[in-house]
Amino acid sequence: MLKHLLLTFLCLLSLTAAGPSYSFKIAKLHYGGGGDWYANKTSLPNLIQFCNQTLKTNIAPEEATVELDAPELLTYPFVHMTGHGNVTFTAAEAKNLRRYLTGGGFLHIDDNYGLDKFIRPEMKKVFPELEFVELPFSHPVYHQKFSFPGGLPKVHEHDGKRAQGFGLLYKGRLVCFYSYECDLGNGWEDLGTYPEDTPAAHDAALRMGANLVAYALTQD
Repeated sequence: MLKHLLLTFLCLLSLTAAGPSYSFKIAKLHYGGGGDWYANKTSLPNLIQFCNQTLKTNIAPEEATVELDAPELLTYPFVHMTGHGNVTFTAAEAKNLRRYLTGGGFLHIDDNYGLDKFIRPEMKKVFPELEFVELPFSHPVYHQKFSFPGGLPKVHEHDGKRAQGFGLLYKGRLVCFYSYECDLGNGWEDLGTYPEDTPAAHDAALRMGANLVAYALTQD
């Protein structure tokens, strides 16, 4: 709890960077290895706008970009990671990410198709003692402001697999949520980015994203 309070205090100290009219920023993770960490350029601004409207949050409208070994990582209550390809964490980066997550932070990893075989071994560097576990549909992350009794919405089809939500649980706390075979971040992007996406799919993706933000902000 003390670490969680410290993270909250550090987040409040970052208000100057976020602007005096906003409570905090959320961040996109800039990782090494050559993967497209910068994918889905409109996704987080759209999610932030949706959260500010529906959750009455006061998040700065543009996300920050943060590197794994940066001290600033500890100031963001919610960090989003996406991409299709290679991911590499150095030992120092893995150590800082563990410090962030065990101190009250929250990481959302969104497989943008092709990320899975890279991210699993890299997260093992962060938590060698933990395994990703599929979260039951009864988990609170699916039942914040919006209810998803069947788990993650399916935004895009790739291999004909069902959407799955995996978690890393540290001392009983969900510190990392991994959306797989779902393309949640694609669903947050501007309507028309993917012609096949319907307004209903876009709305479902945003509602699930809002649940993730709400969970990250309210968990103990």
